[in-house]
Amino acid sequence: MGTSRRRLRSGGSGLRTWYGGLPAWARAGVGLGAAVLGVVLLIRPTTSLGVLALVVGFSCLAQAAVEVLDVAGTTGRRRRRWVALIWLVLGVFVLVWPGLTVRLLAVAVGIGLIVNGISDIVGAKRAQGPLDSRIASALLGAATVGFGVVSLAWPDITMIVVAVAFGARLISTGVMQLWRILHRRPRSQVENVAGAAAHDARPGTAVGSSTARRWFRTIGAALAVALATGAGALSVSLHQGSRVTDAFYAAPRTVPSEPGRLIRSEPFTRGVPENATGYRILCTTTQQDGSATVASGLVVVPRKGAGDWPVVDWTHGTTGVARQCAPSLLSEPFESGALFVLPQVINHGWALVATDYIGLGTQGKHPYLIGRPSAHASLDAVRAARQLDGARLGKKTVAWGHSQGGGAALWTGALAKDYAPDVHVSGVAALAPATNLPQLTSGLDKVTGGSVFGSYVISAYAAQYPDVTWKQYVRPGAEVVVRQMSTRCLSGPDLFGSVLTGLATTADPEVLAKDPPARRSGRG
Repeated sequence: MGTSRRRLRSGGSGLRTWYGGLPAWARAGVGLGAAVLGVVLLIRPTTSLGVLALVVGFSCLAQAAVEVLDVAGTTGRRRRRWVALIWLVLGVFVLVWPGLTVRLLAVAVGIGLIVNGISDIVGAKRAQGPLDSRIASALLGAATVGFGVVSLAWPDITMIVVAVAFGARLISTGVMQLWRILHRRPRSQVENVAGAAAHDARPGTAVGSSTARRWFRTIGAALAVALATGAGALSVSLHQGSRVTDAFYAAPRTVPSEPGRLIRSEPFTRGVPENATGYRILCTTTQQDGSATVASGLVVVPRKGAGDWPVVDWTHGTTGVARQCAPSLLSEPFESGALFVLPQVINHGWALVATDYIGLGTQGKHPYLIGRPSAHASLDAVRAARQLDGARLGKKTVAWGHSQGGGAALWTGALAKDYAPDVHVSGVAALAPATNLPQLTSGLDKVTGGSVFGSYVISAYAAQYPDVTWKQYVRPGAEVVVRQMSTRCLSGPDLFGSVLTGLATTADPEVLAKDPPARRSGRG
């Protein structure tokens, strides 16, 4: 064991001796290379996934080189060799398997940052240099650990994390390496000034060390800690900020086969005008395959008046495809689905019935942009709302929706006569209806955040149709990104995560490998 350790130490010392004997321009090239790779990561965090793997791999190798070849300082060499070895292994691993998913890249980067950060903290504790330098090293280590944890917590936005954390660290280490080389005085000059400077030199401080450099390092470390703390706090907020479903949305043990039956209801006040009364409802409806299921929704009626209110059957726009994205769960239950005129609806003496659709709030997959089950939920919500005590709904009904809801409104009008003849739909108002799926998906790369909507499409269609799979329709390497995006809503705390993910795929806007089949374009 002792012999092995001596060989390891002598090998590392020999490598540094060899490195120290290189011309200054060669040694500066190592620092410059690390800084350049850091800049690339920092200014191009949205590099395509294939290129990202190569950049991350070479960045790991550059970090390993800086760790093992840094000739400044004599303490912690064994520790730094082990850290360099970890970066070397991670770099080779990423370069040998460039087809890694984003999740594995996140794990590789996260582990490397955490280990490197812990090493910096340990080194700062054992160092003998000035107090401010040791504090700066400890702060940088803590920030690096923080970024590593965030990288593991958010695998789908690893590109952003890498840009901020890994890129910034590479720039810092590379620039510091260049600084040491460019400001290293010739040995004769150092010997001439050593005696004159000895009386005011601080213990452990090398001759010619720069106070400005130390201040720069300390301030930079403090900023890094602040940034890492903010990223961690934001991560916790995003993970905890989304609403969760409660017992109200649970289906009964046996779902009645009769569609449109009211299962339960309760008062609802969030976003309801003062001159109106609101209800949250759960009712039976019909799936795409004809099986019985449940869907939730909202009902709002004027507080005063004789009743027999004409019904606006509202089908909401896109809010997401996960359970927690139901409008009845969101902080803005009506505006989140693009209904901005609820007070006017009530003031005109109309009632509003707004389905959440199947799979939003309730258990099951949400049939996003799939017409038939969306229309079923819309019509059955009206049927169930009529069973509310005190709602006093009339027979006149108009289907009204926007975007996703615009397509659902068209389907509601088309199926009403056959599926729900007791719901008399007098007309349909479809605003910007999403009806041509191939055309919609082919244009997502031209829309800011279009990849988020693409994730909703593939999630819904893969759940509904056996011939549509994630691997078939999502580009290789992007599946983790797309799956994570599909779990977030378009409003509330989830919005920030979706924005970051959208930014992270800016260079790869076409997350879908090909458009869903034309025969799936809303016709069933």
